[in-house]
Amino acid sequence: MFGLEGKRVVITGASGGVGMALVGRFAELGAVVVACDVPGTDFGALPVDRYHLFDITDRDAVETAARAICEDGAPDVMVSNAGWTRAETMAQLTTERFDHEMDLNFRGAADLSRALLPAMRANPSGASFVFVSSVNALAHYGNPAYAAAKAGLGAWARALAAEEGVNGIRANVVAPGSIRTAAWDHRIERDPAILERVSSFFPIGRMVAPGEVANAVAFVASPLASGITGVTIPVDGGLSSSHLPFVREIA
Repeated sequence: MFGLEGKRVVITGASGGVGMALVGRFAELGAVVVACDVPGTDFGALPVDRYHLFDITDRDAVETAARAICEDGAPDVMVSNAGWTRAETMAQLTTERFDHEMDLNFRGAADLSRALLPAMRANPSGASFVFVSSVNALAHYGNPAYAAAKAGLGAWARALAAEEGVNGIRANVVAPGSIRTAAWDHRIERDPAILERVSSFFPIGRMVAPGEVANAVAFVASPLASGITGVTIPVDGGLSSSHLPFVREIA
């Protein structure tokens, strides 16, 4: 139904919580999954057809990986999912942390998409970029360097959409809200009740699941979304659409 059968789909950060959901969803839809992650990653039983291990913050490694990916044919879809943050507030930012978070969450994605673009531009059936961003790019929920980098992905996707549409390229952003992945482990260790309190901020009463994010990514990547480009789609349980604690206070 999605029209992704046999399509080559490159997924970065493929071994993380959302990454595994993405790999599983695209595999279920019949895509050829090309998984990318850091050296030493073991994809285990994940349904991966090809994989490439490299550091996305290393420009030379990104260029080498892009050439290797394209040796098997032009990708039909690139899903930029790699990301990470630990500096919760401005006070926790150091120069090193700032540089790392900007490189990992924005520059690496931009570098890889730019390296893959010539091959994807030549794809006769068109091609799609999907950048997994965050609601942090839409409003401030903490993590300032991460938020700035994820906001940059939105601008980058709009540039690709505007300049490359004539070449059959679409580019969109999916912006998840908080997702219960390993990224929350350090917060839970500090405060075991944090998930219950944070969940009350969501109109649906809970965080979104990795599979819900994967479903949205698969849709905007697919021919079903052929008229959608240059947009950011929140998948956040309504978090960015309202200020629920305020509403409850005035009700």
